[in-house]
This record gives sequence, structure tokens and C-alpha cells, in this order.
Amino acid sequence: MSVLNNWDDWKSFLGDRLNKAKAKGVSQNAIADFATEIGGYLADKVDPKNEQQRVLSDLWSVANKDEQHAIANMMIKLVENNGTNKQ
Repeated sequence: MSVLNNWDDWKSFLGDRLNKAKAKGVSQNAIADFATEIGGYLADKVDPKNEQQRVLSDLWSVANKDEQHAIANMMIKLVENNGTNKQ
């Protein structure tokens, strides 16, 4: 089963990756830029697997670059306290 199939699994997966990046000293700006790139990739290449991902995909598709960056930052905030390696 892919982490993309379940919203809570997806948030936990992202939370783990976020915590690992922070532990390695990756800057908040770099994390936000990477999250924006990942959001673009997912919107272009991956079919949403659940309702929450569909909403994000629909929002992403109508957002300009600044708004997409804001969506990515909100996802970072959403997953900061998720994952198995919480800090």
C-alpha cells in the first residue's frame, strides 16, 4: 500500500521527512522551496488518491506561483507535528 492512499499515512510520511530535514539542518526556506517543487510534481504527475489530495490538487491547479508556495508552506505547518520521529 502506498502512503499516497491514506491521508493520515501521507501526513505521517511527510512529517517524518520534514523532521529528518530539520535534524540535518536544512533551512526553512529550502524546505519550503522543495515542498513547492514536490507539490508541482504531484499535481502534474500523480492522480489524487483521496478526497483531501483532490482538494489540494484542485487548489494547486488554480493557484499562481506565490499561492502554490503558500499552499506548500501550509502543508509544512500541517505535518510539522506528524510522523513517528516528532521533535
